[in-house]
Amino acid sequence: MRDQTRMDQGLITNPKDLERMTHELTSLERRISDLEDAELEVMERLEEAQTELDEATAALRAATEQREAAVAARDQKAAAIHEELGRITAERAVTVQDMPEDLMTLYERIRTQKGVGAAELRARQCQGCQLTVNASELSVIAKASSDEVVRCEECSRILVRTGESGL
Repeated sequence: MRDQTRMDQGLITNPKDLERMTHELTSLERRISDLEDAELEVMERLEEAQTELDEATAALRAATEQREAAVAARDQKAAAIHEELGRITAERAVTVQDMPEDLMTLYERIRTQKGVGAAELRARQCQGCQLTVNASELSVIAKASSDEVVRCEECSRILVRTGESGL
């Protein structure tokens, strides 16, 4: 810069020094232009990155809100299920209170093995295995007394006879 002032004032008289300085100024001006272009590119990339960051932040915020809503709904449903389970467990305790112990032992053993210990016989079909009871077995079930324990030949579950059994 000092040399530029000296050149402008006409203090440099040596033509080679003047040419060298002029060449150096041209080179520095080119370098400044290149740096300014690079700075503009960096600023554009920074602006794009900031836009991407803002979009990602908004997406994260939306996903977090959705997750929180899903967790709240899950917790609400879990609480309702636990409440219903408590109610059903209390009802079951009252229902099985008068059942014969040997029947309850059989039921629990089958339930442990199959997941469900008893199944309704509806329209001549065991609701446990979904198979239709054959005619000969159906006649044996029809002749059995109402307090006799009847089991499905296919899945071994206790069959619960109702008006819809098809007997």
